[in-house]
Amino acid sequence: MKTTKSFYISMLVIAFLFSSVNVISQSKSKFEKLEIKTSAQCGQCKDRIEKVFAYEKGVKKSDLNVTSKVLTVTYDPNKTTPDKLRQVLSRLGYDADGVSADPVAYKALPKCCQKPADDKK
Repeated sequence: MKTTKSFYISMLVIAFLFSSVNVISQSKSKFEKLEIKTSAQCGQCKDRIEKVFAYEKGVKKSDLNVTSKVLTVTYDPNKTTPDKLRQVLSRLGYDADGVSADPVAYKALPKCCQKPADDKK
């Protein structure tokens, strides 16, 4: 009788462990990548943008390619959305795909970070 009881207890422990592993693996979020075309101009823009995105909820990583003016953001879709990320960039003073830069924030950018006259629309 003791053997049968210990066998059932062992089976319950094993079943509990397998169900716990399954729950943990399902709760891990999958990160997605978003590429945003920006109006960033220089290394100061890169530093400013990446610093702000480092503290943005749901963002795992951001990287601005100054040459192509594309910001690549790795984010958790359970915590933020592409539209929210574009709005963050706009509030910093930069265009973000179809979202125009906030005018007040844009004027506060250093001159080197503002678009050249021929790029302004």
